[in-house]
Amino acid sequence: MRKRERWGTKLGIILAVAGSAVGIGNFLRFPGKVALNGGGAFMIPYFISFLILGIPLSWVEWSLGRYGGQFSHGSAPGIFHSIWKNKIAKYLGVIGLFGPLVIFFYYVYIESWSLGYAFFSITGKLLKNSNPDSMKKFLENFQLNPLNGAYYFFLITFILNFYILYRGISKGIEKICEIGMPILAILGILLVVRVFTLRSGERTVVDGLNFLWMPDFKAILEPKVWLEAAGQIFFTLSVGIGVILTYASYLDRKSDIALSALSSSATNEFFEVIIGGSFVIPAAFIFFGEQTKSIAEGGIFNLGFVTMPLVFQKIPLGSLISFLWFVLLFIAGFTSSISILQPAISFFEDEFKFSKSKSVLITALICFIFSQPAIFFIDKGVVDELDFWGGTLALVIFALIEVIIFAWILDIEESWKELHIGADIKIPEFFKFIIKYVTPIYLIIILLYWVIKNGIPLLILKGVSKENLPYILGIRVALFLFFILLIFMVRYIWKKRGEVL
Repeated sequence: MRKRERWGTKLGIILAVAGSAVGIGNFLRFPGKVALNGGGAFMIPYFISFLILGIPLSWVEWSLGRYGGQFSHGSAPGIFHSIWKNKIAKYLGVIGLFGPLVIFFYYVYIESWSLGYAFFSITGKLLKNSNPDSMKKFLENFQLNPLNGAYYFFLITFILNFYILYRGISKGIEKICEIGMPILAILGILLVVRVFTLRSGERTVVDGLNFLWMPDFKAILEPKVWLEAAGQIFFTLSVGIGVILTYASYLDRKSDIALSALSSSATNEFFEVIIGGSFVIPAAFIFFGEQTKSIAEGGIFNLGFVTMPLVFQKIPLGSLISFLWFVLLFIAGFTSSISILQPAISFFEDEFKFSKSKSVLITALICFIFSQPAIFFIDKGVVDELDFWGGTLALVIFALIEVIIFAWILDIEESWKELHIGADIKIPEFFKFIIKYVTPIYLIIILLYWVIKNGIPLLILKGVSKENLPYILGIRVALFLFFILLIFMVRYIWKKRGEVL
C-alpha cells in the first residue's frame, strides 16, 4: 500500500489551516461587514457565532479528517464512508469535492488580479488614474478584456498554484505557508502602522477607527446582523469547504487536534480583526469621510481595487504602499487557493490510487477548463452563479452534514473521545451540547435565510437579462453535469472495490 504523506511539524499544519482561512475576505469583506452592520456592536454576534459555530465546526472537521486518515482517506466521500456505513454517506461526501473546486474556478482569477495590480502599482501605471471614474474604468478594462493583460496574470497564478501542490503536503503546502504566513503578518503590521500615521485635514486614524468600531447597539436587535455575523465566521474559518477534513487526514493518529484547531482559528482572527479591522475602512475614512459607508456598500472589489489605490495616491511612497497592499492580498489569496484544491488531489490519490503528478495534472485540466467561463463571461453573471452554488449553498449544506455525522451518526460521546485523543487541552463539556444541538440549528437557520434571500430569486432567474440568460443556464447545466460526473466517479470506485453502492 502506498504510504500517505504527513505534515512535517505541528506548526506546519496550524499555519496551513490558518493560511486556508486567511484570504482576501479577511481584509476586505470583514471590515465592510462591520461598517455596515453596527460597527463595534457587530462584534457581539460575531464572537458569539465564533464560539457556537466557528470553533465547534473546526473541531468537527479536524476530528473527522484525522479519523478518516487512519483508513487512508483524505477526501469527504472516503472519510464519510469510513465513519457511516450507509451507502448514501459517500455520495453526500461528493459535496465536499464539488464546493471547493467550484470556488477555485472563479477564485483563482480574482486572486490573479492582486498579482496584476501589484505589478501595475510598482510600475506606476495604476496610480496614474486620479479619480474614482478612471480607477473604475481601469478595473473594468482589466476584468473585461482579459487578453489585454489579465489572462497572463491568471496563467502565472494558476501555474504557481499547481506547482506548489505538485510539491506535496510537507514540501509544498507546508513550506509555502511557513514562509507566506509570517510575510503576511509583517506586511499587514507595516500597513497598519502606516495607516496610524495618516492624516487628511483634521481627520486622523482615530476618526477612522471610531467610524468603524463605534457601536450602534440598535443593530443587535436586527436578525440580519446576526446572520451576517454568522456568515462571516462561517466563511472566514474555511469551515464547510472540506479543506480542513483533508488537511487533518495527513495527521498521525495521536496528533493533537483540539488545541491545533483553536490555534489556527485564533491566527485567522488576528489577521481579520486586528489587521483587517485596522486598515481598509480607517484609511478610506481619513480621506473620504462619511462617503466611506457608501463605498463599503459598493462591494469588496470596489473597496480593494478602486478605493484603496485612490488612498495610496494621496500619501508619500504611494506606489510602494500600493504594491505591498496587493502583495498582501495575493499571498492571502494564494494560501487559500492551494488549500481548496487539495481535497480533489487527495481524492484521486487515495481513491483512484493515482500518483501525485497524475492527480495534480487531472485536477489542473478540470480547473483550467472550468475557469474559462469565469474569466471571459464575468460580466454575464457567471461568477455570481458559481459563488452561490459552490461558495454558499454547497458549503452550508456540507457543514450541516458534517456536524450531523459527528454528533448524531458517530454519536457525540464517541466523537468527544475521538476529539480528545492526543489532545493538549480538555475542551469544556458544555461544547457537547453546542455541537449536538446549537450548531446544527444555527446552520439550518443560515441555510434557510440564504435560500430565501438569495436562492429563490436566483433559481427563478430574477433580474437576469435576456442577454445573460444563455450564459447563466449554460453554467448551471455545466455544474449539474460536473456534479453528476463526481457521483459516477465515486460509484465507479466503490463498484470496483466490490462494496455496497
